Amino acid sequence: MEMSLVKGWIRADESAKEMLSRVLAERPSLVLPPLHRVPLRVGNVVEVVGPSHSAKTEILIQAAVNCILPEQWGGVHYGGFDRGVMFIDLDCRFDILRLSQSLKGRILEGQDKGPNIAYDGELFAACMRRFLYVRCYSSFEFLATLKTMHCRLQKEREARGVSVLFLMIDSIGAFYWVDRGSTSLPLGDYHRKSLSLQSVSDAVVREIRKLLLVHPMLVLATKSTNLWERSSTEVKRTSRTWSHGTSESETQNVHDVRYREFMPSVWQSFVTHRVLVRASDSKSPTSNHQDNSSYSLEWLLPALNSVQKFIVKDAGIWIVA
Repeated sequence: MEMSLVKGWIRADESAKEMLSRVLAERPSLVLPPLHRVPLRVGNVVEVVGPSHSAKTEILIQAAVNCILPEQWGGVHYGGFDRGVMFIDLDCRFDILRLSQSLKGRILEGQDKGPNIAYDGELFAACMRRFLYVRCYSSFEFLATLKTMHCRLQKEREARGVSVLFLMIDSIGAFYWVDRGSTSLPLGDYHRKSLSLQSVSDAVVREIRKLLLVHPMLVLATKSTNLWERSSTEVKRTSRTWSHGTSESETQNVHDVRYREFMPSVWQSFVTHRVLVRASDSKSPTSNHQDNSSYSLEWLLPALNSVQKFIVKDAGIWIVA
């Protein structure tokens, strides 16, 4: 009797194959061009780093459109996730018309591949209702938004029956200098922590962690930073030798793009994936895209030894190399 109980206790509930199938079904990988080279899942925190005018917000818009579009609608395949997006605008410069333009472009693009039907305004309205937008003007408003977001997401799920899949934060370092200048300001209560950049960052990370436990989401955050190009001289030895016995050497200039990390370590350790985007000097090589600016994307975390190029069109982002 005791032996049967022991065997029943150690008997596996499922095989490794069944466990992997269940986990992958519950948390499937998300394909989000131009972030498609690394599999992303809910619970990941992706940071998009780059200077101003480097298409960081365009990447968020592209991901948002993919999220709010349905997989199928009226017999037309759109390939969306049919889920909601929570967009927190800390930069206070988000252009909702650009989101509308990109969404309309994707709808028309999908209808061109399907039956010959007119533009579906009902689909556009249904998608826009899944896009939740909040604008914050200070770190206090940002923290208040995070603390009350659980109730808001729960109400949206009950009202519309759709859960939020993406949590987007546009310009996570927007209040960096304000918070840094507020260091050691007392809050009027000895039992409360003083307002500082570190305490605000700790609270932001803590609230997002608590939120992800209840509402599994993929976090996408942009961060504006300045880049500089470090040029070093690399001496490359060759096998050729001159008549007097000395070997020939040639020099090559190696250009390495770097940026200065300014966010506190608690946020840096919270980020699981990081990409660097910047405007490219060259135009797109495709003849149809001569008037479009080209951008480059490089994975820093995890580090990939490749640079990807893309352009931004009315319907969204197009990969060109």
